[in-house]
Amino acid sequence: MLRGRKILLGVCGSIAAYKAALLIRLLKKSGAEVKVIMTASAQSFIAPLTLATLSENPVLSEFEKDKTGEWNNHVELGLWADVYLVAPATANTLGKLANAIADNLLNAVYLSARCPVIFAPAMDLDMYQHPSVRASINKLTEYGNKFIDSEYGELASGLVGEGRMAEPEHILSYIENHFSSEARLSGKRVLITAGPTYEAIDPVRFVGNYSSGKMGLALALEAKHQGADVILVLGPNSLPKEQLDKLEVVPVTTAQEMYEASEQRFAEQDIVIMAAAVADYAPANPADEKIKKSSEEYDLKLNKTVDIAATLGQQKSSQFMVGFALETDNAEENARQKLEKKNLDMIVLNSLREPGAGFQHDTNRITIFGSDNKKLEFQLKSKTEVAKDIINEIASRIP
Repeated sequence: MLRGRKILLGVCGSIAAYKAALLIRLLKKSGAEVKVIMTASAQSFIAPLTLATLSENPVLSEFEKDKTGEWNNHVELGLWADVYLVAPATANTLGKLANAIADNLLNAVYLSARCPVIFAPAMDLDMYQHPSVRASINKLTEYGNKFIDSEYGELASGLVGEGRMAEPEHILSYIENHFSSEARLSGKRVLITAGPTYEAIDPVRFVGNYSSGKMGLALALEAKHQGADVILVLGPNSLPKEQLDKLEVVPVTTAQEMYEASEQRFAEQDIVIMAAAVADYAPANPADEKIKKSSEEYDLKLNKTVDIAATLGQQKSSQFMVGFALETDNAEENARQKLEKKNLDMIVLNSLREPGAGFQHDTNRITIFGSDNKKLEFQLKSKTEVAKDIINEIASRIP
């Protein structure tokens, strides 16, 4: 379940920090890749060298790398992880995070993380039950974070009660269950096309569109998060390398290249999501040399490109196929026509007339239509949340 998963472990200043060594060993043994961030006070309880040796990665603590002026990028760390696990999580850190105080690297990564965040608190029983600590835990829970309850037992103070950090074996089990419960597409093979295509006019110019590929990337990451084996056929883009590195990416440039890459893999797929904004036309005779500006007018003859979704739709056997429709007028009518014409099982409609939706935005507003005439409308959300809605709907419709 954890093989290939990327676990970012945050270690705070608590006597329970010594348990981080065993936790890392268990995570590594289960196939996970582990990186560690420590607060300054955590280093008083366990040596960074110990955790670096066990994790096989440098332990990070400061924003600056080894006083060289080079930056430990908290944003990249948050994008790298599949889960951010803070264990032990102290009252001090929980209070800071509940109030967006980013005065160290561990806290800054939390505020940048797009992955699930899980806390394993550790503190004395009176601290654990104090109203201010409970308020921090409640607030962080409301934000969507998860908590592994502290356990009952003997505490460092000599008291006996709740507050002990959960044992590493129990934390491992929680993490495994976390991935298992969200692995609705476990064993499924998913092909996703994303981004624009560029059709050459000459060596320096092209016919294209404004698609960023953000929606397709979000879909690929969510499908992978839910257990699928994902192939992303991706047009020209400037998407974050840290996120693309989590996926099997097939880079393409033109509509024909995207079709060939998709067609070669189509028969092996269980789910195919056509999220790319493929150019409908391409120059008939692209020039080998840069075209010089020599007249007031230039006529460009265009030929129709291959309709990837329609062509693959005719080859469909057992694949569940999803298309996208970006419209400016008669949106619902056009989307329903594409659903039927291209032999799709589901189509996702978004309109360029909706503020915050469409190309380049980090948000989108969609309506889903199924071949069963079911219609689902959603509010404007981040593309990460939109991807969850789409993948969850797909998962609910397949065997």
